[in-house]
Amino acid sequence: MKVVVAIDSLKDSLTSFEAGKAIEEGVRKAYGHLPVDIVVKPLADGGEGTVNALVEGLHGELRQAEVHGPLDERVCCPYGYLRESRTAVIEMAGAAGLGLVPEKLRNPLNTTTYGVGEVISQAMAQGVRNFIVGIGGSATSDCGIGMLQALGYIFSDADGHPVGLGGREAGRIAAIDDSQVLPAIHECVFNIACDVTNPLFGRQGAAYIFGPQKGAVPEIVETLDKGSRSFAAVTAAYLGKDVSQTAGAGAAGGLGFAFLAYLNGNLRSGIQIVLDSIHLAEAIKDADYVVTGEGRLDAQTAMGKAPIGVAKLAKQYKAKVIALAGCTTEDAIDCNRQGIDAFFSIVDTAMPLKEAMNKENALRNMTNTATQVFNLIRVAET
Repeated sequence: MKVVVAIDSLKDSLTSFEAGKAIEEGVRKAYGHLPVDIVVKPLADGGEGTVNALVEGLHGELRQAEVHGPLDERVCCPYGYLRESRTAVIEMAGAAGLGLVPEKLRNPLNTTTYGVGEVISQAMAQGVRNFIVGIGGSATSDCGIGMLQALGYIFSDADGHPVGLGGREAGRIAAIDDSQVLPAIHECVFNIACDVTNPLFGRQGAAYIFGPQKGAVPEIVETLDKGSRSFAAVTAAYLGKDVSQTAGAGAAGGLGFAFLAYLNGNLRSGIQIVLDSIHLAEAIKDADYVVTGEGRLDAQTAMGKAPIGVAKLAKQYKAKVIALAGCTTEDAIDCNRQGIDAFFSIVDTAMPLKEAMNKENALRNMTNTATQVFNLIRVAET
């Protein structure tokens, strides 16, 4: 029998790999000395936690890049390096995330993605040519201009002077000079974890939909939207094509647009990028059971979160899918219609949330639940 484990992290409790290894221990307890092949894979959805999940699960290494933060301050941005594929895994929030900006200073006219470009540049200098970039949680709405400036693009105003940093500069750009762009950029492949479909500008665009949560009042939203329209027009004239209305161009304050237009980036579902990176299909193709899950299994899970991505892939190969979670809700029944055959909460007795999330308790509960689930499977199959 073969079991593949790919479970998302239990936030503030267990990492993806810790949870996976606890499940492996439970399955082995259930089967004792009987032969069973167990494969544990890391899981994430391309957002927060993706770097740590892939580094830990794929035996990568965590590196640090000292870069400029969203307000031009110095920050240390961790990123993952997967040696076998020479891939860097970056969460843009580590260099330009909303969490890096004090609430009273949040204003996307002032914030920049420059640090994201610096992380890319430093990784390229170390031989990286493949990038996985999660672009959730941004503090910016600069159309990715800052990132491009860090990579060597020079954006000038109508008088020929280079513009500065921040979302307010987008509307001032009149000319683009690519003579100083880092040559290695043309050898790179960028897979961008993007799960939104908003265009760059307009009522469903970056400024109107995402600007307010970054501190933009209505007047600022209008300024940002006009600037995005202007920058899109200048870019279209420079490239000979317009990608501003492409689904995902408005992600992360227009960072999606910069990747699409200037770096030939591939905007893809975050979970799909991760599933491809961990070669989950190869592991699952001859599996009997697949175990997945996350901290809380509910109706939102069923709408396409990481466990559902695993379940849909497993069903392509006729594997049975079990989900384990820190807790389950009544509406988690929707998950059964999305490929999860059965799901279970790992908490088997009443206890305070803090106690349930304690790492030692969570590991024990995960292992014990997996043991009992596979005890049942073993008995049913004999």
